[in-house]
Amino acid sequence: MGANTVPALKRISTADVTLGMFVQALEGAWLTHPFWRTKFVLTDPADLAALKASRVPAVWIDTSKGLDLDTAAGAAGAAGAAMQASATAPARAPAPTATAAPPPVSPERLEDELGRAAKVLLRSRQAVTTLFNEVRLGQAIDPERCLPVVQEITASLARNPSAFLSLARLKTKDDYTYMHSVAVCGLMVALGRHMGLGEADLREAGLAGLLHDVGKMQMPLDVLNKPGALTNAEFDVMRSHPERGFELLKDGAKVPASALDVCLHHHEKMDGTGYPHRLAGQQISLLARMGAVCDVYDAVTSVRPYKQPWDPAAALQRMSQWKGQFDPAVLAAFVKSVGIFPTGALVRLESGRLAVVVDQNPGALAKPRVRVFFSTKSNMPIPVQLLDLAAAGATDRITGWEPVEDWEFTHLDRLWNPATSP
Repeated sequence: MGANTVPALKRISTADVTLGMFVQALEGAWLTHPFWRTKFVLTDPADLAALKASRVPAVWIDTSKGLDLDTAAGAAGAAGAAMQASATAPARAPAPTATAAPPPVSPERLEDELGRAAKVLLRSRQAVTTLFNEVRLGQAIDPERCLPVVQEITASLARNPSAFLSLARLKTKDDYTYMHSVAVCGLMVALGRHMGLGEADLREAGLAGLLHDVGKMQMPLDVLNKPGALTNAEFDVMRSHPERGFELLKDGAKVPASALDVCLHHHEKMDGTGYPHRLAGQQISLLARMGAVCDVYDAVTSVRPYKQPWDPAAALQRMSQWKGQFDPAVLAAFVKSVGIFPTGALVRLESGRLAVVVDQNPGALAKPRVRVFFSTKSNMPIPVQLLDLAAAGATDRITGWEPVEDWEFTHLDRLWNPATSP
Protein backbone atom coordinates (compact mmCIF):
# COMPACT_ATOMS: atom_id res chain seq x y z
CA MET A 1 0.00 0.00 0.00
CA GLY A 2 2.86 2.39 0.83
CA ALA A 3 2.00 6.04 0.33
CA ASN A 4 -1.15 5.30 -1.62
CA THR A 5 -3.98 7.12 0.16
CA VAL A 6 -6.54 6.94 -2.63
CA PRO A 7 -9.48 4.77 -1.51
CA ALA A 8 -9.61 1.48 -3.43
CA LEU A 9 -13.09 0.26 -2.73
CA LYS A 10 -14.21 -3.25 -3.58
CA ARG A 11 -17.50 -5.06 -2.90
CA ILE A 12 -17.07 -8.63 -1.67
CA SER A 13 -19.32 -11.29 -0.21
CA THR A 14 -19.44 -11.43 3.58
CA ALA A 15 -18.31 -15.05 3.31
CA ASP A 16 -15.00 -13.85 1.80
CA VAL A 17 -14.16 -11.33 4.53
CA THR A 18 -11.01 -12.09 6.54
CA LEU A 19 -9.02 -10.52 9.33
CA GLY A 20 -6.85 -7.61 8.21
CA MET A 21 -9.40 -6.12 5.83
CA PHE A 22 -10.51 -2.49 6.23
CA VAL A 23 -14.31 -2.44 6.34
CA GLN A 24 -15.59 0.73 4.67
CA ALA A 25 -19.32 -0.05 4.66
CA LEU A 26 -21.76 -2.86 5.36
CA GLU A 27 -24.64 -3.50 3.00
CA GLY A 28 -28.21 -4.04 4.16
CA ALA A 29 -30.25 -2.32 6.85
CA TRP A 30 -28.14 -1.08 9.77
CA LEU A 31 -30.34 -3.07 12.16
CA THR A 32 -29.02 -6.31 10.66
CA HIS A 33 -25.36 -5.82 11.44
CA PRO A 34 -23.61 -6.32 14.81
CA PHE A 35 -21.48 -3.16 14.85
CA TRP A 36 -22.08 0.40 15.99
CA ARG A 37 -19.51 1.75 13.52
CA THR A 38 -18.79 0.69 9.95
CA LYS A 39 -15.29 1.96 9.13
CA PHE A 40 -12.57 -0.05 10.85
CA VAL A 41 -9.82 -2.60 10.38
CA LEU A 42 -11.13 -6.05 11.17
CA THR A 43 -8.63 -7.41 13.71
CA ASP A 44 -10.73 -9.25 16.29
CA PRO A 45 -11.68 -12.88 15.50
CA ALA A 46 -14.87 -12.40 17.55
CA ASP A 47 -15.89 -9.50 15.31
CA LEU A 48 -15.23 -11.60 12.21
CA ALA A 49 -17.38 -14.40 13.59
CA ALA A 50 -20.18 -11.95 14.45
CA LEU A 51 -20.07 -10.47 10.95
CA LYS A 52 -20.27 -13.86 9.25
CA ALA A 53 -23.16 -14.87 11.51
CA SER A 54 -25.10 -11.70 10.69
CA ARG A 55 -27.53 -11.06 7.84
CA VAL A 56 -25.14 -8.66 6.07
CA PRO A 57 -25.01 -9.89 2.44
CA ALA A 58 -21.90 -8.02 1.30
CA VAL A 59 -19.16 -5.70 2.50
CA TRP A 60 -17.24 -2.81 0.90
CA ILE A 61 -13.55 -2.95 1.74
CA ASP A 62 -10.82 -0.34 1.18
CA THR A 63 -7.78 -2.20 -0.13
CA SER A 64 -5.56 0.87 0.33
CA LYS A 65 -6.01 0.52 4.11
CA GLY A 66 -6.21 -3.23 4.55
CA LEU A 67 -5.89 -6.61 2.89
CA ASP A 68 -7.38 -7.38 -0.51
CA LEU A 69 -8.89 -10.72 -1.51
CA ASP A 70 -5.67 -11.98 -3.10
CA THR A 71 -3.41 -10.91 -0.25
CA ALA A 72 -5.94 -12.20 2.27
CA ALA A 73 -5.74 -15.70 0.80
CA GLY A 74 -2.21 -16.14 2.09
CA ALA A 75 -3.30 -15.04 5.54
CA ALA A 76 -6.27 -17.40 5.70
CA GLY A 77 -4.39 -20.02 7.66
CA ALA A 78 -3.30 -17.48 10.26
CA ALA A 79 -6.82 -16.13 10.54
CA GLY A 80 -8.22 -19.60 11.12
CA ALA A 81 -5.66 -20.23 13.81
CA ALA A 82 -6.49 -16.94 15.47
CA MET A 83 -10.20 -17.76 15.50
CA GLN A 84 -9.43 -21.17 16.97
CA ALA A 85 -7.26 -19.54 19.65
CA SER A 86 -9.98 -17.05 20.49
CA ALA A 87 -12.33 -19.88 21.38
CA THR A 88 -10.06 -20.91 24.27
CA ALA A 89 -8.57 -17.52 25.19
CA PRO A 90 -9.81 -15.78 28.36
CA ALA A 91 -12.44 -13.10 27.82
CA ARG A 92 -11.20 -9.50 27.79
CA ALA A 93 -13.09 -6.33 28.59
CA PRO A 94 -13.70 -4.31 25.39
CA ALA A 95 -12.23 -0.82 25.12
CA PRO A 96 -14.59 2.17 24.74
CA THR A 97 -14.16 2.03 20.95
CA ALA A 98 -14.49 -1.74 20.66
CA THR A 99 -17.11 -3.39 18.51
CA ALA A 100 -17.78 -6.27 20.87
CA ALA A 101 -21.32 -7.54 21.22
CA PRO A 102 -23.19 -6.53 24.39
CA PRO A 103 -23.06 -8.88 27.36
CA PRO A 104 -26.01 -11.25 27.81
CA VAL A 105 -29.12 -9.68 29.28
CA SER A 106 -30.49 -11.07 32.53
CA PRO A 107 -33.47 -13.36 32.01
CA GLU A 108 -35.59 -11.42 34.48
CA ARG A 109 -38.80 -10.17 32.91
CA LEU A 110 -40.00 -6.60 33.05
CA GLU A 111 -42.84 -7.35 35.46
CA ASP A 112 -40.35 -8.87 37.91
CA GLU A 113 -38.11 -5.79 37.86
CA LEU A 114 -40.73 -3.01 37.81
CA GLY A 115 -41.12 -2.85 41.59
CA ARG A 116 -37.40 -2.63 42.27
CA ALA A 117 -36.90 -0.20 39.39
CA ALA A 118 -39.62 2.07 40.81
CA LYS A 119 -37.78 2.23 44.15
CA VAL A 120 -34.49 2.98 42.40
CA LEU A 121 -36.23 5.70 40.41
CA LEU A 122 -37.67 7.29 43.56
CA ARG A 123 -34.31 7.31 45.35
CA SER A 124 -32.60 8.68 42.24
CA ARG A 125 -35.17 11.46 41.91
CA GLN A 126 -34.71 12.46 45.55
CA ALA A 127 -30.92 12.48 45.26
CA VAL A 128 -30.85 14.51 42.04
CA THR A 129 -33.45 16.98 43.32
CA THR A 130 -31.36 17.61 46.43
CA LEU A 131 -28.15 17.88 44.40
CA PHE A 132 -29.58 20.30 41.83
CA ASN A 133 -31.24 22.48 44.46
CA GLU A 134 -27.89 22.77 46.23
CA VAL A 135 -26.36 23.87 42.93
CA ARG A 136 -29.08 26.52 42.56
CA LEU A 137 -28.07 27.80 45.99
CA GLY A 138 -24.44 28.08 44.90
CA GLN A 139 -23.00 24.96 46.50
CA ALA A 140 -20.28 22.93 44.78
CA ILE A 141 -20.98 19.53 43.25
CA ASP A 142 -19.38 16.42 44.71
CA PRO A 143 -19.65 13.78 41.97
CA GLU A 144 -18.98 10.99 44.45
CA ARG A 145 -22.44 11.63 45.87
CA CYS A 146 -23.81 10.77 42.43
CA LEU A 147 -22.04 7.43 42.06
CA PRO A 148 -24.45 5.42 44.25
CA VAL A 149 -27.28 6.67 42.03
CA VAL A 150 -25.41 5.58 38.91
CA GLN A 151 -24.62 2.20 40.45
CA GLU A 152 -28.23 1.51 41.44
CA ILE A 153 -29.49 2.48 37.99
CA THR A 154 -26.81 0.31 36.35
CA ALA A 155 -27.80 -2.68 38.50
CA SER A 156 -31.49 -2.30 37.58
CA LEU A 157 -30.64 -2.07 33.89
CA ALA A 158 -28.57 -5.26 34.16
CA ARG A 159 -31.57 -7.14 35.54
CA ASN A 160 -33.97 -5.83 32.86
CA PRO A 161 -33.08 -2.87 30.62
CA SER A 162 -36.68 -1.89 29.85
CA ALA A 163 -38.12 -1.57 33.36
CA PHE A 164 -36.17 1.45 34.59
CA LEU A 165 -36.08 3.23 31.22
CA SER A 166 -39.82 2.83 30.70
CA LEU A 167 -40.69 4.08 34.18
CA ALA A 168 -38.31 7.03 33.82
CA ARG A 169 -40.20 8.08 30.69
CA LEU A 170 -43.39 8.55 32.76
CA LYS A 171 -42.14 11.72 34.44
CA THR A 172 -44.54 14.65 34.93
CA LYS A 173 -43.97 18.13 33.51
CA ASP A 174 -43.42 19.42 37.06
CA ASP A 175 -40.43 17.18 37.78
CA TYR A 176 -39.11 17.01 34.22
CA THR A 177 -35.84 18.88 34.87
CA TYR A 178 -34.75 16.46 37.60
CA MET A 179 -36.12 13.25 36.12
CA HIS A 180 -34.73 14.05 32.68
CA SER A 181 -31.22 13.83 34.13
CA VAL A 182 -32.04 10.51 35.82
CA ALA A 183 -33.50 9.14 32.58
CA VAL A 184 -30.52 10.24 30.47
CA CYS A 185 -28.22 8.57 32.99
CA GLY A 186 -30.07 5.29 32.44
CA LEU A 187 -30.14 5.68 28.66
CA MET A 188 -26.40 6.40 28.57
CA VAL A 189 -25.63 3.28 30.63
CA ALA A 190 -27.92 1.11 28.49
CA LEU A 191 -26.38 2.46 25.27
CA GLY A 192 -22.84 2.16 26.61
CA ARG A 193 -23.37 -1.45 27.64
CA HIS A 194 -24.74 -2.26 24.20
CA MET A 195 -21.69 -0.66 22.59
CA GLY A 196 -19.35 -2.76 24.69
CA LEU A 197 -18.06 -0.22 27.22
CA GLY A 198 -16.35 -1.62 30.29
CA GLU A 199 -17.71 -1.08 33.79
CA ALA A 200 -15.53 1.95 34.54
CA ASP A 201 -16.55 3.60 31.27
CA LEU A 202 -20.21 2.79 31.99
CA ARG A 203 -19.96 4.60 35.31
CA GLU A 204 -18.52 7.66 33.57
CA ALA A 205 -21.24 7.51 30.91
CA GLY A 206 -23.93 7.33 33.60
CA LEU A 207 -22.36 10.17 35.59
CA ALA A 208 -22.14 12.28 32.43
CA GLY A 209 -25.83 11.67 31.76
CA LEU A 210 -26.75 12.56 35.32
CA LEU A 211 -24.85 15.87 35.22
CA HIS A 212 -25.31 16.87 31.55
CA ASP A 213 -28.03 19.45 32.26
CA VAL A 214 -26.76 20.84 35.56
CA GLY A 215 -26.33 24.24 33.87
CA LYS A 216 -30.13 24.56 33.76
CA MET A 217 -30.00 25.24 37.49
CA GLN A 218 -28.69 28.70 36.58
CA MET A 219 -31.54 29.41 34.17
CA PRO A 220 -34.36 31.75 35.28
CA LEU A 221 -37.27 29.61 36.51
CA ASP A 222 -39.80 31.54 34.43
CA VAL A 223 -37.82 30.60 31.30
CA LEU A 224 -37.00 27.04 32.38
CA ASN A 225 -40.63 26.20 33.16
CA LYS A 226 -42.36 28.38 30.58
CA PRO A 227 -45.49 26.55 29.31
CA GLY A 228 -45.29 28.05 25.82
CA ALA A 229 -42.73 28.59 23.09
CA LEU A 230 -39.63 30.57 24.04
CA THR A 231 -38.87 33.95 22.50
CA ASN A 232 -35.57 34.37 20.65
CA ALA A 233 -34.12 36.14 23.67
CA GLU A 234 -35.29 33.39 26.03
CA PHE A 235 -33.91 30.71 23.73
CA ASP A 236 -30.55 32.47 23.73
CA VAL A 237 -30.59 32.29 27.52
CA MET A 238 -31.40 28.57 27.46
CA ARG A 239 -28.66 27.92 24.92
CA SER A 240 -26.13 29.07 27.50
CA HIS A 241 -26.83 26.14 29.84
CA PRO A 242 -24.06 23.84 28.50
CA GLU A 243 -21.39 26.47 29.19
CA ARG A 244 -22.96 27.37 32.53
CA GLY A 245 -22.89 23.71 33.51
CA PHE A 246 -19.29 23.32 32.39
CA GLU A 247 -18.28 26.29 34.54
CA LEU A 248 -20.05 24.74 37.53
CA LEU A 249 -18.29 21.40 37.08
CA LYS A 250 -14.82 22.26 35.82
CA ASP A 251 -13.39 23.30 39.18
CA GLY A 252 -14.38 20.02 40.79
CA ALA A 253 -11.25 17.89 40.90
CA LYS A 254 -13.27 14.68 40.97
CA VAL A 255 -15.45 15.36 37.93
CA PRO A 256 -14.14 13.22 35.03
CA ALA A 257 -13.16 15.01 31.85
CA SER A 258 -15.71 12.89 29.99
CA ALA A 259 -18.57 14.26 32.12
CA LEU A 260 -17.33 17.82 31.54
CA ASP A 261 -17.25 17.18 27.81
CA VAL A 262 -20.79 15.76 27.65
CA CYS A 263 -22.10 18.65 29.71
CA LEU A 264 -20.51 21.15 27.31
CA HIS A 265 -21.17 19.41 23.99
CA HIS A 266 -24.38 17.36 24.17
CA HIS A 267 -26.11 19.90 21.90
CA GLU A 268 -23.51 19.70 19.14
CA LYS A 269 -24.61 18.14 15.82
CA MET A 270 -22.70 16.00 13.36
CA ASP A 271 -23.15 18.56 10.56
CA GLY A 272 -21.65 21.37 12.66
CA THR A 273 -24.86 23.33 13.24
CA GLY A 274 -25.12 22.65 16.97
CA TYR A 275 -23.97 24.70 19.95
CA PRO A 276 -22.03 26.08 21.73
CA HIS A 277 -18.93 25.48 19.54
CA ARG A 278 -20.39 24.22 16.23
CA LEU A 279 -18.26 21.09 16.39
CA ALA A 280 -18.73 18.57 13.57
CA GLY A 281 -18.23 14.85 13.03
CA GLN A 282 -15.31 13.32 14.90
CA GLN A 283 -14.61 16.64 16.63
CA ILE A 284 -17.43 15.57 18.93
CA SER A 285 -16.36 12.91 21.43
CA LEU A 286 -18.04 9.52 21.45
CA LEU A 287 -19.70 10.13 24.84
CA ALA A 288 -20.99 13.53 23.69
CA ARG A 289 -22.44 11.92 20.54
CA MET A 290 -24.10 9.34 22.78
CA GLY A 291 -25.36 12.09 25.07
CA ALA A 292 -26.92 13.95 22.14
CA VAL A 293 -29.03 10.93 21.19
CA CYS A 294 -30.06 10.07 24.76
CA ASP A 295 -30.91 13.68 25.61
CA VAL A 296 -33.19 14.19 22.60
CA TYR A 297 -34.92 10.81 22.88
CA ASP A 298 -35.91 11.38 26.50
CA ALA A 299 -36.96 14.95 25.78
CA VAL A 300 -39.32 14.09 22.93
CA THR A 301 -40.86 11.06 24.68
CA SER A 302 -41.58 12.95 27.93
CA VAL A 303 -44.36 15.30 29.01
CA ARG A 304 -42.96 18.83 28.84
CA PRO A 305 -44.46 22.12 30.08
CA TYR A 306 -45.24 23.01 26.46
CA LYS A 307 -45.82 19.69 24.64
CA GLN A 308 -47.23 16.20 24.82
CA PRO A 309 -44.83 13.24 24.48
CA TRP A 310 -44.17 11.33 21.30
CA ASP A 311 -44.71 7.59 21.21
CA PRO A 312 -41.30 5.88 21.71
CA ALA A 313 -41.36 4.09 18.34
CA ALA A 314 -42.45 7.26 16.55
CA ALA A 315 -39.62 9.16 18.23
CA LEU A 316 -37.02 6.70 16.94
CA GLN A 317 -38.39 6.90 13.41
CA ARG A 318 -38.42 10.69 13.39
CA MET A 319 -34.95 10.96 14.89
CA SER A 320 -33.60 8.68 12.15
CA GLN A 321 -34.89 11.17 9.58
CA TRP A 322 -33.05 14.18 11.04
CA LYS A 323 -30.08 14.12 8.69
CA GLY A 324 -26.90 15.64 10.05
CA GLN A 325 -27.95 15.75 13.70
CA PHE A 326 -26.80 12.42 15.14
CA ASP A 327 -23.98 9.99 14.54
CA PRO A 328 -25.80 7.31 12.49
CA ALA A 329 -23.81 4.46 14.05
CA VAL A 330 -24.51 5.66 17.59
CA LEU A 331 -28.20 6.13 16.76
CA ALA A 332 -28.31 2.61 15.32
CA ALA A 333 -26.81 1.22 18.53
CA PHE A 334 -29.27 3.27 20.56
CA VAL A 335 -32.24 1.78 18.69
CA LYS A 336 -30.92 -1.68 19.46
CA SER A 337 -30.44 -0.78 23.13
CA VAL A 338 -34.03 0.40 23.69
CA GLY A 339 -35.68 -1.85 21.10
CA ILE A 340 -36.95 -1.19 17.59
CA PHE A 341 -40.36 -1.04 19.24
CA PRO A 342 -39.59 0.22 22.78
CA THR A 343 -41.63 -0.81 25.78
CA GLY A 344 -44.82 1.26 25.85
CA ALA A 345 -45.01 1.65 22.07
CA LEU A 346 -48.38 1.17 20.35
CA VAL A 347 -48.06 -1.28 17.44
CA ARG A 348 -50.29 -2.85 14.80
CA LEU A 349 -50.15 -6.59 14.20
CA GLU A 350 -50.63 -8.42 10.93
CA SER A 351 -53.89 -9.80 12.34
CA GLY A 352 -55.30 -6.26 12.52
CA ARG A 353 -55.07 -6.11 16.29
CA LEU A 354 -53.45 -3.27 18.22
CA ALA A 355 -51.04 -4.01 21.05
CA VAL A 356 -48.70 -2.31 23.49
CA VAL A 357 -45.12 -3.53 23.78
CA VAL A 358 -44.55 -4.82 27.30
CA ASP A 359 -40.98 -6.18 27.13
CA GLN A 360 -38.10 -6.85 24.76
CA ASN A 361 -36.68 -10.10 23.41
CA PRO A 362 -32.97 -9.18 23.08
CA GLY A 363 -32.34 -11.90 20.53
CA ALA A 364 -35.29 -10.83 18.35
CA LEU A 365 -35.63 -7.04 18.35
CA ALA A 366 -38.58 -7.03 15.94
CA LYS A 367 -40.46 -9.63 18.01
CA PRO A 368 -41.07 -8.24 21.51
CA ARG A 369 -43.64 -9.38 24.05
CA VAL A 370 -46.87 -7.44 23.52
CA ARG A 371 -50.30 -7.14 25.09
CA VAL A 372 -53.12 -7.05 22.52
CA PHE A 373 -56.30 -5.21 23.47
CA PHE A 374 -58.10 -3.82 20.39
CA SER A 375 -59.32 -5.00 16.96
CA THR A 376 -59.13 -2.56 14.08
CA LYS A 377 -61.45 -4.85 12.07
CA SER A 378 -64.35 -4.53 14.50
CA ASN A 379 -63.12 -1.19 15.89
CA MET A 380 -63.82 -2.60 19.35
CA PRO A 381 -61.82 -3.57 22.43
CA ILE A 382 -61.02 -7.27 22.74
CA PRO A 383 -59.98 -9.39 25.74
CA VAL A 384 -56.47 -8.43 26.75
CA GLN A 385 -53.93 -11.12 25.82
CA LEU A 386 -50.19 -11.35 26.36
CA LEU A 387 -48.26 -12.57 23.30
CA ASP A 388 -44.58 -13.41 22.93
CA LEU A 389 -43.99 -12.78 19.23
CA ALA A 390 -40.65 -14.60 19.38
CA ALA A 391 -42.10 -17.77 20.89
CA ALA A 392 -42.11 -20.99 18.90
CA GLY A 393 -45.38 -21.25 17.03
CA ALA A 394 -46.15 -17.52 17.16
CA THR A 395 -48.16 -16.68 14.03
CA ASP A 396 -48.69 -12.93 14.38
CA ARG A 397 -46.12 -10.21 13.78
CA ILE A 398 -45.75 -6.45 14.02
CA THR A 399 -46.34 -4.57 10.78
CA GLY A 400 -45.44 -1.15 12.20
CA TRP A 401 -45.91 1.35 15.00
CA GLU A 402 -49.28 3.08 15.31
CA PRO A 403 -49.62 6.88 15.83
CA VAL A 404 -51.07 7.33 19.32
CA GLU A 405 -52.65 10.63 18.29
CA ASP A 406 -54.91 8.75 15.87
CA TRP A 407 -56.67 7.05 18.79
CA GLU A 408 -58.27 8.11 22.06
CA PHE A 409 -56.79 5.43 24.27
CA THR A 410 -56.16 6.57 27.83
CA HIS A 411 -54.94 3.32 29.36
CA LEU A 412 -51.87 2.39 27.33
CA ASP A 413 -49.42 2.76 30.22
CA ARG A 414 -51.55 0.48 32.40
CA LEU A 415 -51.19 -2.29 29.83
CA TRP A 416 -47.43 -2.58 30.36
CA ASN A 417 -47.18 -1.20 33.92
CA PRO A 418 -49.97 -2.31 36.29
CA ALA A 419 -48.68 0.16 38.89
CA THR A 420 -50.21 3.02 36.85
CA SER A 421 -53.73 1.64 37.37
CA PRO A 422 -55.99 3.99 39.34
